[in-house]
Amino acid sequence: MAGLVSPATIEQIRAANDIVDVIGSYLPLKRAGGAFVTLCPFHKEKTPSFHVNPQRQIFHCFGCHKGGDVFTFVREYEGLTFIEAVRRLAERANIPLESAADTGDGQARHVKESLWKIHEQIAQHWQKILAGGAGGQIARDYLARRGVSEEAVRLFRLGYAPEAWDDTVQWARGAQHPLALVEQAGLILRKEGTDRVYDRFRGRLMFPICDEQGRVVAFSGRVLRGDEKTAKYVNSPETPIFTKSRIFYGLDKSKRAILDAGFAVVCEGQLDLITAYTGGVKNVVAPQGTALTAEHARILKRYVDEVVLCFDSDTAGQEAAVRVLDSLLASGLAIRVATVPAPHDPDSFIRAHGGQAFARLVRDAEGFFDFYLNHLCAVHEVRTDKGRLAVARAMGEALRKTGSALLLDTHAQKTAQRLGVAAEAVRIEFSRAARSRSPSEPPEARGPADAGAGPPPPSEREFWLLRYLLQSEDAGWVAAELDLDWIRHPLVRQIVARRLAAQAEHRVQDVPSLLAECPDAPSQSLITEAVACAPTADDLPRRLASTLELLRNDAVDRELARLTQRLAQPGLTEQEHREIEVRKARLRERKRQPIPQEAPAASPA
Repeated sequence: MAGLVSPATIEQIRAANDIVDVIGSYLPLKRAGGAFVTLCPFHKEKTPSFHVNPQRQIFHCFGCHKGGDVFTFVREYEGLTFIEAVRRLAERANIPLESAADTGDGQARHVKESLWKIHEQIAQHWQKILAGGAGGQIARDYLARRGVSEEAVRLFRLGYAPEAWDDTVQWARGAQHPLALVEQAGLILRKEGTDRVYDRFRGRLMFPICDEQGRVVAFSGRVLRGDEKTAKYVNSPETPIFTKSRIFYGLDKSKRAILDAGFAVVCEGQLDLITAYTGGVKNVVAPQGTALTAEHARILKRYVDEVVLCFDSDTAGQEAAVRVLDSLLASGLAIRVATVPAPHDPDSFIRAHGGQAFARLVRDAEGFFDFYLNHLCAVHEVRTDKGRLAVARAMGEALRKTGSALLLDTHAQKTAQRLGVAAEAVRIEFSRAARSRSPSEPPEARGPADAGAGPPPPSEREFWLLRYLLQSEDAGWVAAELDLDWIRHPLVRQIVARRLAAQAEHRVQDVPSLLAECPDAPSQSLITEAVACAPTADDLPRRLASTLELLRNDAVDRELARLTQRLAQPGLTEQEHREIEVRKARLRERKRQPIPQEAPAASPA
């Protein structure tokens, strides 16, 4: 980001976008004292805990602990990258972006913008053909048979590519788009060894694929005639604006519903998604032209902590649900599986039984490992030793990836019950599966527990130190009195160090600029929570000095305890014993020394 837009321009964009105005354009804000409050858009709640501070130009939710500045809000709410959020706010404020990037980066951006334009225009072209063109009748008849409403056709911008070899080629020439660029967009193909070009999509129902911002970036075309030699679906190739492992079909429309529901439903196809969405289950996405990848899982993790897999009821669909386990577990997502009764897929089930029945099926979806146990027992002959051993080993291999002793024990009992064996025998098989893990297994294949948990919340004293320090305009004297080793929480220690360094260098550091220096979400949450708390009374130097004394004394007590344990160890010489006692006496004396207040009282910034 630093090489794309200058810091001065970022500050200009920040200053031109008041956070109350920006968030107020998304959410209904109500004044509460010196702040504004509303229901948090990032988690479900009944009582508003989402606070917007106009003085500090930050937001913080006391429920889910998300916080940050205006860029953070737009990025999180819209599902954008940081640079995309900067561009969105620059456009809102009518600020042109001067680019510090080199010519190559500028050219790449120009190509992307041209590809977005071509995709948008060809999507409109195919929409018109489907809506009223004579050649689109076959697609209109197909959609009518499948029960796809006109509203759904308009909402998902369905179109029809005529049964011709050069319709897109002639359209591109008429629109004065260079054919080389249209070829790069994946819309036309060049016959090898010649200059002849022809359409990729011919005689197909067209599904525009959009990125999270709603821009058309690719297409999926379904054949409508029963030619067995023709692929049922043809998809756009990867281009500078389309990477299939990073795109969900429908996410641009469903992301708000996903946040509201608290989980995402993952289905296989475009028509499954359209039927579910129009049937009332709007928190639904579909991976585009590929299996669910680790990148897909990371995208979902930005919105929710749980997914419900809803694949076809046939063997291929059930095996697809099994294959995604590693990707989802590596991202820390909880998994449930909704099994659609045979012979249905989600589309046919909803058309036969209605959207509410599908919603109940999703609501009652079983946990992944209950589903997996049923699946294993169906594909292995559990009346044989070979079959029972295969089920136990497969369950153990999958469960150890979670890193959860609770899940291992729970499903060891369930597996034992299904196989008719002792639970202890299954636990032994599970442990063998864990020991057989290859040392070269990549970290992303391991469960969340392997990676280690994030830091716990800071102690109350460390939090209050952070709060006082962020409110004080002149606390340079703290650096002379504070030993950073007194602060045990790594994020608090890092934030305090940055704050003191800015004061030592006489740099003006407001809260938004500190947030920019600490871009990780846990640090931003700590900063915004400390600032968003009720205003502190005056006399900040005295409060800071008092908090420093408490932290110092805690550190001294820890060192005294360590020295006391050292004295209890056998083999100390008399000299070592005396030295430890002297050190203990000095530490006790240090606890009696007050920390001086070397700055006059300062009003909060």
